[in-house]
Parts: sequence; C-alpha cells; structure tokens
Amino acid sequence: MNEKNEPTKAELDILTILWKHGPSTVRFVHDQLNAFKEVNYTTTLKQMQLMAEKGLLRRDESSMKHIYEAIEEEKKTKSLLLDRFVDHIYGGSASNLVMQLLDNKKASKAELDEIRAVLDQLERKNS
Repeated sequence: MNEKNEPTKAELDILTILWKHGPSTVRFVHDQLNAFKEVNYTTTLKQMQLMAEKGLLRRDESSMKHIYEAIEEEKKTKSLLLDRFVDHIYGGSASNLVMQLLDNKKASKAELDEIRAVLDQLERKNS
C-alpha cells in the first residue's frame, strides 16, 4: 500500500467490516454500515467497486453474488497508517503519541497493567 491507495475514512469503515466478518457481499457490508450511519446501497456498491480498482479489495465474480474481501491484512494496514500518523503529527515520536493518548483518554487499571507488561517486555528485549 502506498499513499495513492491509502484508505479514506469511508473505505476504512468498509475494510473494518470485511476484516471482522471476512469475505462478504455488498448487501452484507451495506447492512453493517447502516447499523451506525445511513448510507445508500448504490453508494456502498460504488465505493467497493472503486476500492477494488484501487487495489484495496478483491472481488470474486464466480457466483451470482459478487463477494469482496480485503487484500491487505488488518494489522499491516493499521500499522502503516499509524506509522504515517505518528511521523506526520508527532514527528516520529512514539512516546509523544502515548503521552498524549494517556493524557486524553482515561485508561483502566487493566489497560495500564497491559501497557506495563508491554513496556517490561520491550525493556527486556532492549537489554
């Protein structure tokens, strides 16, 4: 994935549904989108067709119902987008991002314990 085919917010909504549910019809994706925002079916269809042209989705036309699936893995896409975000907004500083995030969002004790465990693991790796 490069900047030219980086997913938009609307495309990320569709990708999130496909990552969660796997290969799906336009109707299924459309119904899932409408659970949290109103979208016309033709808009969903056109968006998914454009995403296939853009190289974000693969379309299986072997049956009457066309099935779409995400080409890139969720983790890979999120990692790339996060890297670009951190580079652009936080000058590449992961610590600035984490500090801002923890300052803005109240983390539960369980989340803080999980963060500590990750930090401990990273510290052991770097020792």
